[in-house]
Amino acid sequence: MLWDCHMHSSFSADSDTPTEDMIRRSIALGLEGICFTEHLDPDYPPTPDDLEFSLDLPAYYKRLMELKEAYKDQISIRFGIEIGLQLHLGEYFHNLLRKYPFDFVIGSSHLVHGADPYYPEFFQGREEEQAYREYFESIPENLSAFDEVDTYGHLDYIVRYGPNQNRFYSYEKYQDILEAILKKLIEKNVGLEVNTGGYHYGLGEPNPCTAIIRRYKELGGEIITIGADAHAPEKIGYDFDRAAQVLKECGFEYYTVFKERKPEFIRL
Repeated sequence: MLWDCHMHSSFSADSDTPTEDMIRRSIALGLEGICFTEHLDPDYPPTPDDLEFSLDLPAYYKRLMELKEAYKDQISIRFGIEIGLQLHLGEYFHNLLRKYPFDFVIGSSHLVHGADPYYPEFFQGREEEQAYREYFESIPENLSAFDEVDTYGHLDYIVRYGPNQNRFYSYEKYQDILEAILKKLIEKNVGLEVNTGGYHYGLGEPNPCTAIIRRYKELGGEIITIGADAHAPEKIGYDFDRAAQVLKECGFEYYTVFKERKPEFIRL
């Protein structure tokens, strides 16, 4: 796969990497194209490490357009965003996405009713299975509040950070709610992201896991986007060969990239 459509640079609160360094590494890897998807999580709660997931959109857009022009003969660069969905932000995001000519919009669930499972405190006083279920149940709520996204990011994100990660996790254990989510994505024409960050976190699986990807295909899902969720150059295109094999095993012949919010299907 020659496109990485989920990456962050220093415009995101959790990355210190200059945007140009991410581009140069992508070129060195021989990628045909990339899409930056900087974080925007309005109303993100105070964190132990004092991160603030705001985004200077005018500066981000200006810089990316400069770099897109500078590197146009070496790589295709697209302008995306990863928005952190919450129930009360529908109108805010509806208005925001009309202000800028995004190529690609990832909708992600980072917060579960105001708390991020990235931090161990989220799991205090909760059984792991209860916490995972609460996370999954928040996704249809978020989609009901706002569905104007192109793909849903790292659907089982919470599994990266659980006390036992995916040791006791399976699609079957949460099949009722996961199947409802997949059907809702297909109904709303929202894609499913295959995020290879799961490999980086030692899960042995992408996010979401293979069983979810397979079920999405069985239910009629066709829009599959691919991203490494890289926050530093060494993670760009991480384990894409493994991800491509998973997609083929699940019955996919194509993956999807977006330009001007329209899908383009590329053969695996």
